[in-house]
Amino acid sequence: MTQLSDFLRHGCDTVIDVRSPAEFAEDHVPGAINLPVLDNEERARVGTIYKQQSPFLARKLGAALVFRNAAAHIEGPLAHHEGGWKPLVYCWRGGQRSGSFAWMLQQIGWRAEAVEGGYRTYRRLVTAALYDSPLPFKLIQLGGHTGTAKTALLPRLAARGVQVIDLEGLARHRGSLLGDMPGGQPSQKRFETELVQALDALDPSRPVLVEAESSKIGQLLIPPAIWDAMKVAPWVEVGAPLEARARYLDEAYDDILSDGPALKDKLSPLRYHRGHELVERWEALIDAGQRLELCASLAADHYDLAYAKSMRAMSPKMIERFETPALDAAALDVLADRMAETLQTISI
Repeated sequence: MTQLSDFLRHGCDTVIDVRSPAEFAEDHVPGAINLPVLDNEERARVGTIYKQQSPFLARKLGAALVFRNAAAHIEGPLAHHEGGWKPLVYCWRGGQRSGSFAWMLQQIGWRAEAVEGGYRTYRRLVTAALYDSPLPFKLIQLGGHTGTAKTALLPRLAARGVQVIDLEGLARHRGSLLGDMPGGQPSQKRFETELVQALDALDPSRPVLVEAESSKIGQLLIPPAIWDAMKVAPWVEVGAPLEARARYLDEAYDDILSDGPALKDKLSPLRYHRGHELVERWEALIDAGQRLELCASLAADHYDLAYAKSMRAMSPKMIERFETPALDAAALDVLADRMAETLQTISI
């Protein structure tokens, strides 16, 4: 396998990652299932013996564990497959774990293949696409003040035929100080795997809309190929009244706003940027349960100032500004109709 498309369109029935659960959790080839031939503890044990005693003892123990675990997989989750089944097997570097398991499946009569170079081959291709090569797409950034429902617009625009990448959705973060989401963020590698999958589904001859971001979304870096394309991309911008934005933020950030003590902790660092008096006012609004007033102040007195500073620094080329009087579902549908009509005709 020498191209990312080989991994994304491999033609096999099942992709099997035989690495440990911890390795699999960090990242894996799209669509793979995890059937570890060494679990986390077994892998650590074999590695310790390899380094501290001898490679021979480690290989002997590893072989016993690999075949024992492989047998359990064949008797269990793989037992239902018929003779024509064609699995693709990989481990970390295409060595003994995947080679042994693929050999075992082949002896049964299944058409198993092992990935030469293993996950490392796949990861090198991802890195080449996102770090070493220019992005083969023209991007348009979707800007607007915090609370203008940009994230909620993306799926609506996609449903209307606009090509979209939802960076915050892939990063599982709302892209702001209060952006944490339940379950946390994926690893950087997993984020990048989901990015290459999203890019693979797009048509390079048509522009792609992305929400305007900084170079990081939460703890995750936007890879250089995408970030470089974003920096030179033209913008479209959404505008809405502060009152509508506050109502939208109150709903969109309900999980954060419902936890007063945690919210205060997140806002506390802003004392050094916005002053003690303003943060203490926010804390009083939290204690009083005045969420709409809090959201309006957070937008006007913090996020809008940061947005204005960012826009002065970037001075992006603005294609179009779309105003909406409200940000409820019906208003967003109307706005998406207008935006899609314009975006479908833009040539950049």
